Amino acid sequence: MGQAHDEKLILWFDEIGIEDVPLVGGKNASLGEMYQHLTGKGVAVPHGFAITAYAYRYLLKEAGIEAEIRQVLSDLNTEDMANLAERGAKCRDIIRNAPFPPLLRDEIIAAYKKMEAEYGPNVDVAVRSSATAEDLPDASFAGQQETYLNIHGYDNIIQNCRKCFASLFTNRAISYRQHQGFGQFDVYLSITIQKMVRSDSACSGVMFSIDTESGFKDAVFITGAWGLGENVVQGAVNPDEYYVFKPTLKQGKRPIVGKKVGSKAIKMIYDNDPSTPEPVRNIDTTPAERNAYVLNDDEILKLGSWACIIEDHYKKGMDIEWAKDGDGVNVGTGKLFIVQARPETVHSQANKGMMETYKLLEKGNVIAKGLAVGSKIGQGIAHCIADAKDIGTFRKGEVLVTDMTDPDWEPIMKIASAIITNRGGRTCHAAIISRELGIPCVIGTGDGSERIKTGQAITASCAEGETGNVYEGLLKFEVQKTDLGSLPKTKTKIMMNLAIPEKAFTECQIPNDGVGLAREEFVINSHIGLHPLALYNYEELKKSSDPEKQEVVRQIDAKTGAYADKKQFFIDKVAEGVGRIAAGFYPKDVIVRLSDFKSNEYANLVGGHFYEPEEENPMIGWRGASRYYDPKYRPAFELECKGLLKARNDMGLTNIKLMVPFCRTPEEGKKVIQVMRECGLVQGENGLELYVMCEIPSNVICADAFADIFDGFSIGSNDLTQLTYGLDRDSGILTGIADERHEAVKEMIRMVIKTAKRRGRKIGICGQGPSDFPDFATFLVELGIDSMSLIPDTAIKTRMAVHEKEKELGIAPK
Repeated sequence: MGQAHDEKLILWFDEIGIEDVPLVGGKNASLGEMYQHLTGKGVAVPHGFAITAYAYRYLLKEAGIEAEIRQVLSDLNTEDMANLAERGAKCRDIIRNAPFPPLLRDEIIAAYKKMEAEYGPNVDVAVRSSATAEDLPDASFAGQQETYLNIHGYDNIIQNCRKCFASLFTNRAISYRQHQGFGQFDVYLSITIQKMVRSDSACSGVMFSIDTESGFKDAVFITGAWGLGENVVQGAVNPDEYYVFKPTLKQGKRPIVGKKVGSKAIKMIYDNDPSTPEPVRNIDTTPAERNAYVLNDDEILKLGSWACIIEDHYKKGMDIEWAKDGDGVNVGTGKLFIVQARPETVHSQANKGMMETYKLLEKGNVIAKGLAVGSKIGQGIAHCIADAKDIGTFRKGEVLVTDMTDPDWEPIMKIASAIITNRGGRTCHAAIISRELGIPCVIGTGDGSERIKTGQAITASCAEGETGNVYEGLLKFEVQKTDLGSLPKTKTKIMMNLAIPEKAFTECQIPNDGVGLAREEFVINSHIGLHPLALYNYEELKKSSDPEKQEVVRQIDAKTGAYADKKQFFIDKVAEGVGRIAAGFYPKDVIVRLSDFKSNEYANLVGGHFYEPEEENPMIGWRGASRYYDPKYRPAFELECKGLLKARNDMGLTNIKLMVPFCRTPEEGKKVIQVMRECGLVQGENGLELYVMCEIPSNVICADAFADIFDGFSIGSNDLTQLTYGLDRDSGILTGIADERHEAVKEMIRMVIKTAKRRGRKIGICGQGPSDFPDFATFLVELGIDSMSLIPDTAIKTRMAVHEKEKELGIAPK
């Protein structure tokens, strides 16, 4: 751009782009890039200007302080916390007390006056640091320097610029540069002056254009809380979480495949009282704010679209900050804005060809639970620290336990074996840094620092799904490494059994041919936890004076605070849970089995005992198909159908196929298909295929009749074994009499595969047999089964066994 450009003290966003990182730092360069190239595509970015890195060097030169700073840092030891703190404080004092060059002051004030002309007198701005080594693909440098919000007035702007320049030498910034291999004068500081978005009267948050935990590239992960965004970034609140599926979003669909209300206990707002030291403060949120989503669906989808536009422009995964400008009535425009975007630095650097799986080999007493960050296991002696001033007592290999972290904690985070916090969401400081360091982290435990004692031996496991568990003791675990590039292809489709939506984005990365069994029961039990008929009859329950019914209403209200229509809560949670699994494996088939609780299991849901019979043997009682058309349960089944229809039609996840369990007769099958049709789930429409579970001897004996009405079969070998041999599989007394490898079951399987092949119907197996017994899997290959669906732990091992058998039979793909 030439020398004049390189030696400007001030550059506006429309004068800079991503190539200008050496001049204006990563934050400013990215803001300029988006302001110039993406506002035309609908991405809103507030205007502003950069005080350049040249201005920082000009300050050092004019004030004559560089040599003094170099002298202070000459015996720096970042491993010695006292040494680090003393030298950091001296460097900051030197810069804060240095004379501010008049030319630089005049240019900053002139630029601020231009912003006043655009936005009004005394305009409120953010003063943010933008380091020249910031936002690199392999090191974020995020949060190393300071940010100051709600700043206005000429003297205030200059004073906060001084503090911003000085923050290049915070203890954490000095330590991070050393850790990343940068010299202390290799990095210069630019400053962002940007119009404030009035999220103090609305909401703000962070989003990633990939899933932060798994690295799954097709989802946007959004977090949000009330007020200014610092609380989300720092982890001071547990925010709402939203997932949007990118491929069908780009097709114009509405694929919100996850929504979770966070507790959002506090919010940061403006404090314009001149007698108070800070221009912002935290206040408690109201119960209504805590129970509500901060974004509506249209806003979630708009942010998702913007994340796609930003990612497509930069051609890499991105970490993005967003904010909403007031309510649009009393404050601000009510519109959404992007206030920062940087490259995602963890999964972009990962080795995708190697899968590393951590697995606990023993269980212990759980002393704390929170959100799992990453999928590793760490252990050591716990060290509880309440204040960053005490980090000098921490020793390498200990487990850090604290309320929350900010960049001041980073010097010890990098030597911890695991990190546990009371507060924070998946995009908070502790989560971002622990991912970058490859350290397991359990966030948002609530009271972990009270339950865990300093000196206690503990194991922190992030290898058990979405929930992170902290166990007493040093539990044994193993690490399995798999070279995904060396796995062979098979003619027999190797599919997966899946129940937990939160695991879908991870487990879809194991080589697979789709999902042969997606169970709804986990979604209903864990994400909903309420009997569908209690939600359907909510208004009626509310009118009752019966204390038992009043308690059920209280529990429904506690779980569904964000929903006025309680039926819609059930519909949405089914759609989101099933949708997240389908999104993970899209566009491969995901065969979803309709809900198959037994009556005793339904009775355990909140309100369930009002609607469920007491049966002597629920295993062969009112379950599966017999429920769906029964007038006593049909209203609940219709809610389920509406959720599945929403996932397929609204979200665009047409890879969802549906399967009817425990269908005793073809006549029952016809009745269920008719109810589904009346709910909008029409066989053959929009690619909808309907399967039947083959788990009752009648399914085998009448396979021709079932083939007349269904598109395929999936063998449920567990129930087929118990009903062929007359065994109660819940009875410990009968264990060992027979399993699916015994001849009667094998003959049943031979018969139904033969019929399915003759009728041109798909046939697979989703029972436990092939996962447990490799010889049973090879038996199925010999029969020519189309697919087998396995638990993820055994998918790779069974694939190898199937490949060897196919080679032996001469049918293995070349």
